[in-house]
Amino acid sequence: MAVEMTGKYVGNLKTEITHGPSGTVIRTAAPADNNGDGSSFSPTDLVAASLGACMVTVMAILAARHDWDLTGTHWRVEKHMNAEPRRIGRLPLEIHLPAALEPRARGALERAAHTCPVHRSLDHDIEMPIVFVYDV
Repeated sequence: MAVEMTGKYVGNLKTEITHGPSGTVIRTAAPADNNGDGSSFSPTDLVAASLGACMVTVMAILAARHDWDLTGTHWRVEKHMNAEPRRIGRLPLEIHLPAALEPRARGALERAAHTCPVHRSLDHDIEMPIVFVYDV
């Protein structure tokens, strides 16, 4: 199934991206370290954010099948850029999950997270250390 998205350049190193099915608009801006004002997500910020969102979404799909409660789950990702060539070099991700999850659930959720399409689609040269913390 294909999903269409459209985008347009609106000036001042900014774009607007529209999600076809919903009409939701996301705005991007070039980062301050690359001639922009950093006033919004940069395109590479969206890649980093997508990694966390995708992993947690895949985990939530599995949790729903087993009636595991992921209420309060949250994540933090950092985007580190390489200079030459300019590209994402590192995306350390920390996912915080409920402490009450049983060991069997924890293992299954962690394995599922690594199957997310964003994780599988990113270049293997990008370092992606992923830490699961059970403290929610």
